[in-house]
Amino acid sequence: MQSSLFLVLRRIRAPLILLIVIYAVSITGLVFIPGADGEGNPIRMDFLHAFYFISYTATTIGFGEIPYAFTPAQRLWVTFCIYLTVIGWSYAFVKVLALVQDRWFLHAIEVQRFKNQVKRLTEPFYLICGYGETGSMLCRAFDSLGRRFVVLDRDEYRIAELDLADYRADTPALVADAKSPESLVLAGLKHPRCTAVLALTNDDRTNLAIATAGRLLRPDLPLICRAENPQIAADMRLFDAANVIEPFDKIGEYLALAIRSPGSYQLLQWLTGIPGTTLGEQTEPPSGRWVVCGDGYFAGSIARKLRERGLEVGIIEKPGPGRPNESLPLAPSPPTAGLSGLLQPSELERSVGLVAGTDDDSFNLSIVATARKLNPALFFVLRQNLRANQMLFEAHESDISVVSQEIVVHECLAHLTTPLLSRFLQIIKSRDDAWADATVHKLRSKVTRQVPLLWTVDLSPSGAPACGDFCRRADEELRLDHLLRDPGNRESYLPCVALLVARRDRDIEMPGPELRLGSTDRLLFAGTPDAKARQSLTLANVNVLDYVYLGRDVPRGWIWGKLFSSPKAHRSR
Repeated sequence: MQSSLFLVLRRIRAPLILLIVIYAVSITGLVFIPGADGEGNPIRMDFLHAFYFISYTATTIGFGEIPYAFTPAQRLWVTFCIYLTVIGWSYAFVKVLALVQDRWFLHAIEVQRFKNQVKRLTEPFYLICGYGETGSMLCRAFDSLGRRFVVLDRDEYRIAELDLADYRADTPALVADAKSPESLVLAGLKHPRCTAVLALTNDDRTNLAIATAGRLLRPDLPLICRAENPQIAADMRLFDAANVIEPFDKIGEYLALAIRSPGSYQLLQWLTGIPGTTLGEQTEPPSGRWVVCGDGYFAGSIARKLRERGLEVGIIEKPGPGRPNESLPLAPSPPTAGLSGLLQPSELERSVGLVAGTDDDSFNLSIVATARKLNPALFFVLRQNLRANQMLFEAHESDISVVSQEIVVHECLAHLTTPLLSRFLQIIKSRDDAWADATVHKLRSKVTRQVPLLWTVDLSPSGAPACGDFCRRADEELRLDHLLRDPGNRESYLPCVALLVARRDRDIEMPGPELRLGSTDRLLFAGTPDAKARQSLTLANVNVLDYVYLGRDVPRGWIWGKLFSSPKAHRSR
C-alpha cells in the first residue's frame, strides 16, 4: 500500500512547481530591476532581501518596502508579483483542500494509522476478519474478558460502528478486503503477539481465502473459520484449518441431542451460555416426524442431522430466487405460493415439530404463527438471524430459539479461552440423560440457576506456583478437595465444580474431591467469578495453600519454622 506522504507529494506536485516558478520569477525580477537609496543613488536589491520581501508580501503580511522606498518600476513589478502569487497560492489551496477530501488520501492516512497501531501492540491479540453480527458479538465477549483484538471488514459502516463502541481499549480496525494477504499481514498476521486468526465473514469463499493465507504465511497460528457451505468447509479442512465451525450443522446437532437427551442439551446450553444469565426451563422436543421450513444449507443440514437420529423429516423450501444451487435433500416446493400453500394442514397434523429456519426473520415468525393455528400442539424451533429483532422473538415465545451467530461465538470462545471445554462438551454428547441430569443438579447446588463462569487451571509451576512447590514435597499429597475449599475459611467450599481433569493418558470427567492431583494436570472449573478469584489465591500463594491443607497458618522462614513446627501427625487434614 502506498504511503500517505508519497500520495501527498504526488497530488500537490503541480501546485508546488507553480509556486516555485512564481517565486523564482518574482525574486529574479526584483534583483534585476534597479532601485534608489535615500540620496537617489542607483542600487540593486540582493537575492536575500528580494526573497525576504516576496515571502512576506506573497503571504499578505506586508512589512513595507525595504531597504529603501521603491522606485515606480519596482512598485509596478511588485504589483504584478502580488497578483501572480495570489493566483498561485489560491490554486495550491484548492488542490490541498481537494486532497484532504479525497477518499483515497483519507484511506491512506487511515492505513498508516492502523499500521502504527498494530505495530505498537505489546499484548497478545486476536485477528478478527469480519465485524458483522458474529464478529461484533465476539468482540464484546473478548472485551469483557480483557482480550485485545484487531478487526478487518470491507464494510466502512461496520468499522464506523466499531469506532463508536465503548470498548475498554482502542481497537485497531481497518476497512479492507480480508481476502488479500497484504491486508492480513498489515493487520498483524505475522506480528509476534498475534495468537489466532478468526475468519467470520458472511462469505464462505472469503473465509477460505483467509484460511489459506493464514496456513501458508503462519503455519503455527491457530485458525478458526466459519463456513455454511459444506463443500467449502471440506476445502478448509484440506488446508489444515485448526477449527471449522459449521453453525447450521451445530444447530441440527443440538436439536437432535435435545430430542435424544434433554438433560444433555440443557447442560450444553448452560455451559456455552453467557455467564451471569439465567438458565431457562428444560425443554424436551418430542420424537417423531419433523417439518423443516427453510432454504439452502440450513434446511439440508438440519434434516441430515435429524435423519441421522432415525427421525422422519419433511422439508419445505422457501419460495423465491437466491437459493444456492446445491444437491441438498430438498423436497419440491408446493405449486401454490404463500404460507397457506407452503404449510399444508395434512403435513402438519402428522408431525410433532416444526423448524422455521429461513434467512428472513419476519418470514420465520409468520411461519410459526401460521403453523400454530393449523396445529397448536407442534413443538416450534425458531431461527433468529438479526439481533435487532430480539424483542420480536422474545414476545413470540417459541419453544427453542436458535441464533447461529451465538453458536459461532460460543464455539470460538470455547476453543480460545477454555480449550478443555470442547473436550468436555464431547463427553456430554456421549453420555446418557441420567448422567447429564446429575451434573446439572450438582451445578445448580453450587451456582444456582446462573450460567457459570468457566476457567482452566494448569497445575504446572508456571500456571500454579503454589501447587508446583507443594507437589514437589515427598510427604504431602495434593487432592482436588484442597482446591475447592475457601481460602478464607477452609471449613466451607467455594461455589464451583470441577468438570474435567485432563492428564497425559486420559480425561477424568466430574472427578471426586478425593482425586490426587499432579503437576501435569489441567482442570476445567465452572463456578462464580468470586470463586475463581478466591481459588487463584490458593493457586498462587503457598501460605494460603498450606492453610487450606493444614487448617492453620504455617509460619515461613527457617527460624520460625524451627520454633513453631509441629509433628506431621498433628496436622489437620
